[in-house]
Amino acid sequence: MLYYMKTKFTLTVLSFLFITTYTFAQYTDVINSNRPGASISAYSVGKNVLQLEGGMFVEKLEHKKLNTEVKAFGLDFAIRYGLFKEQLEISWEGAYQFDTFTNNATSPAFEFNRNGFLTHTLGAKYMIYDPYLKSSLEKPNLYSWKANNSFRWKDLIPAIGVYVGANFVFSDNPYFPITEPSVSPKVTVATQSHFAGRWVFVTNITYDRITSEDSKELSYILTLTHAFDNPKWSAFIEHQGIDSDRYADALFRAGGAYLLGEDFQLDAYIGAGIKNTPTRIFAGLGLSYRFDDWHEDEIIPIDEQDPKGEDQKKKKKKDEKELEKFEDDGN
Repeated sequence: MLYYMKTKFTLTVLSFLFITTYTFAQYTDVINSNRPGASISAYSVGKNVLQLEGGMFVEKLEHKKLNTEVKAFGLDFAIRYGLFKEQLEISWEGAYQFDTFTNNATSPAFEFNRNGFLTHTLGAKYMIYDPYLKSSLEKPNLYSWKANNSFRWKDLIPAIGVYVGANFVFSDNPYFPITEPSVSPKVTVATQSHFAGRWVFVTNITYDRITSEDSKELSYILTLTHAFDNPKWSAFIEHQGIDSDRYADALFRAGGAYLLGEDFQLDAYIGAGIKNTPTRIFAGLGLSYRFDDWHEDEIIPIDEQDPKGEDQKKKKKKDEKELEKFEDDGN
């Protein structure tokens, strides 16, 4: 009887601890980088958090029909900052490429060098729905580790973020036609699901350069990431489909990341396309670092984030009364 009372008391205390009045929003203890994949997370970096992401890449393209070849080297960067709210993030992103273009259809072959921005955008992302705020209120199964870490269908309900930005194309950019507008809008819908403990699935649907007559582009990205037993290591696979008047392809990427610390990540990836007009093979290395000294956890009352918050408060009071009952009966 005494053992039963102690067990019940322990479970009641643990339940009480897990039903808290507040929960925290998007900021995580470990850096959350968009690298090394091409997709963007549904989550922001966190209020007043500054995050820098950058790397270098190489690529070789061969167009079988036109008999041309491109050997490229480039640098890419992203500067992300959480502004005003945990859910809001502003960003400046770009990729600058240097390449050598060779036309083997002529004799002798004609070769020249190019350089310019492949992408250059300013934008903002806002997370409009987070299912994990509500699920964080659920009590864990105190009897089963498996129940708390196994696959659950409801874990596939994703967080949803919306990105709105603008592309900037500078004059004399060799990678765009002369008719390309200097500013054109970009919109992305990003979803993110966490399931089975260590898996993350991210999807992006993007409509890019919307006002361009020649370069408007519709694309999607599917990214699956897995964290290993050693939490410093993670790996990903990714598929990207691209469709525009100038170019269409299906790309595949794979790679991994390593945490040097809570705020510092290294990454690497390789990838290829499936077409031969052109054939694309590419690889890259990068790093991400965040400055979070200005961040303070944003505390959100449960009744503001969960329509059942009042019920949770009643249950909390009921648990408190149960605790008092155990304390008063002297057993």
